[in-house]
Amino acid sequence: MTTIHVQPGGAVAAMRAQSAKTWEAAVGHRFVTELFAGTVDDSVMSRYLIQDYQFFESFLSMLGACVAHGDALGPKLRFAKQLGFLEADENSYFLMAFAEVGVPAADYADPQLAGPTEGFRDLMDEAVDSASYAELLVVLVIAEWLYLDWGERSDPMPPRRVHSGWIDLHRGGAFRAWVQFLVDELERVFPTGEDAESAAARGRLTHGWHRGVDLELAFFDEAYAQNETR
Repeated sequence: MTTIHVQPGGAVAAMRAQSAKTWEAAVGHRFVTELFAGTVDDSVMSRYLIQDYQFFESFLSMLGACVAHGDALGPKLRFAKQLGFLEADENSYFLMAFAEVGVPAADYADPQLAGPTEGFRDLMDEAVDSASYAELLVVLVIAEWLYLDWGERSDPMPPRRVHSGWIDLHRGGAFRAWVQFLVDELERVFPTGEDAESAAARGRLTHGWHRGVDLELAFFDEAYAQNETR
């Protein structure tokens, strides 16, 4: 279930439907269920947050690239505003969470990247290097919309800030409006031409979409990998 409106028969609706099985597996993942229940083991939460923090710089670069390559002033300003939110709210959450679960700065400053982390960061960096507004939007829509979908679960909120704070970052009216903006922008700029160049661009965007959704599910799985091999 999602609160985001997509254009019926549009490109975003089609890609979302094609990836439904993997998307729903991520949204309903064990990590999400345990996060809302407040039962995620601190070792799992630590690994998850350490790896997620490694996206921060690449995510900032993506937003900056959208400011540079967006095709209108309004969207450029919206991305610039979001850059300020990340510095003020999301980075503050990470620093609080690391302190709560006992992760020293040396452990999250430059850790070894797990496979899914490296894969998704490569996807983000490739989108920046492409200088393509549409390719940037594909990655942003996946990263933000999938998290909104699990963040808006109706379960009671957990008591610890390390859990509830992460949920709060991915729900609520402001975050929902941000995700809707991203989805609407992707639909607006998605190539629809009949020429070979448009067809090739659609292929790249669709491939990037499925690659991103697969990596999101793998990222959740990876948080438990060490526990399950003991």
